[in-house]
Amino acid sequence: MSNLSPTASRGPAAQQVCVIGLDMGDGELIRHWSEQGRLPHFASLLASGAWTDLESTAQVLHTSTWPTFATGTLPGRHGVYFPYQPKPGHQLAQLIEPDQYGEPTFWQYADAQGRRCLVYDVPETFPEVGFQGQAIFDWGTWAWYGRPCSCPPALLKGVKSRFGRYPLGFEAKRLGAKIPDSTVMERRLVQSIAYKRDTAKWLIEQQAEGWDLAVIGFCEPHPAGHYLWPLEADSVTSGEAAQFQPLLHIYEALDQALGVLLDCMPPETVVLVVSGDGVRPNRCGWYLLPDVLEKLGYACPPGGAGDSGAAPSPSLIGRVKGMVPPSTRRVIADALPWWLRDKIGAQEEASKVDWSRSRAFTLPTDLEGCIRINLKGREPQGIVEPGREYDALCQEIRTDLEALTNPVNGAPAVRRVWIRNEVFPGDRQEHLPDVIVAWNDETSFRALASPRFGQVEGETADLRPGTHSPEGFLLASGAGIVPGQQASGRLADVAPTILRLLNLDPPAGLDGVPLSALWPVSSVPDGDA
Repeated sequence: MSNLSPTASRGPAAQQVCVIGLDMGDGELIRHWSEQGRLPHFASLLASGAWTDLESTAQVLHTSTWPTFATGTLPGRHGVYFPYQPKPGHQLAQLIEPDQYGEPTFWQYADAQGRRCLVYDVPETFPEVGFQGQAIFDWGTWAWYGRPCSCPPALLKGVKSRFGRYPLGFEAKRLGAKIPDSTVMERRLVQSIAYKRDTAKWLIEQQAEGWDLAVIGFCEPHPAGHYLWPLEADSVTSGEAAQFQPLLHIYEALDQALGVLLDCMPPETVVLVVSGDGVRPNRCGWYLLPDVLEKLGYACPPGGAGDSGAAPSPSLIGRVKGMVPPSTRRVIADALPWWLRDKIGAQEEASKVDWSRSRAFTLPTDLEGCIRINLKGREPQGIVEPGREYDALCQEIRTDLEALTNPVNGAPAVRRVWIRNEVFPGDRQEHLPDVIVAWNDETSFRALASPRFGQVEGETADLRPGTHSPEGFLLASGAGIVPGQQASGRLADVAPTILRLLNLDPPAGLDGVPLSALWPVSSVPDGDA
């Protein structure tokens, strides 16, 4: 979305557009509880609006959804998929910074065309140079990618002065592997939704000169999905209703917030409720992947075969870790500041690798398996030649991973192996894993078996009962939207759709296209019929 030229405007915005983003908001839960009469405002939108199932980048890289939503481009173009990710010129994953984005957001583009924009807590986004609208970042998001801030700076100060601090008190990196009390989590999430509801309503009402676009992010479904999902429940339709009560309370609070926000907008406002992923049971084998790569010979520990000398002594961190049982290590890690815990963890992981012999290594993740090729010219200690050697190695790793099975049921452990440049080409693909593993999550993992090496076993540090599912959705209602329309599209299509609703021509080069199925045939803009 590099073209910010004002020539792309078709004239003034014909209508106001409000986008409500639900971080890890689950479409199946919303429709199920709406049908049961528990979510009346969602049910009203479902009756008056159009539902679109979205093919989401979460099926490959689960945390890439919000950057894809915000830019209308795929990860190979925008380059963002996780708080810690690889960066050319660095051997280990780095905490991402604002310059990680390879594309501007759709609100930056709309602002440049003269649209009056209000943006509040869209996850995984940063302030952008030249933006003249109003925006708040990382005030009430689940995983802080930056520091809480706003533009102008007085905006967040006004929110804090009038409403106090965001009440959740938990944040993903700072919480680490700790599992909070579910009753406390539920109560704080309900309070946080009410806070976001009231602050968003106030911000909208403060727009003295009016607004054309409001984008409001609710992060609360994200931790709710992780911590309040019933242990080992497959879905809301197969589990006991009582098991889902804590999660239902969160969605009821979201429904109430939706009603309040709808009431403060003109009735002709186009309202879009969007989510890039949902919730499912947390069954994945990412934590076993480092041992798998070592057993297969792709990653080599220091002092392995071929060294003439004795194996080097473990690092101080490694020696201490070896003397402490896993449960105690978890307690110690949870007590450390997040930045120190992560720094120690990265140093300890680096000490396990002989870079001079390792052709591939794992990257930080908490769902899909992420593998980086130790590539010459990209990694400072790279040994794999670009081109044919790189391509052959990716395919070799794919073949070995596809042969893995889950000893619990003997079924394939891997649902699919993705090669980066096959699925996400683009100028920023070097910021992504080279090989990505989607797990077969029909049952839990305790080990992985291979015809080449036998079996590896391990204990996961991630005890959260729920994780991300790749199903996204868009629920649209308002002037010009065809009621009851059932359509399909891609998450990257949402940004150009919003721009078209604002009477703007989306810039050339986006991966997404406007979802013309949302409009009557007679009103589809030229070129989209």
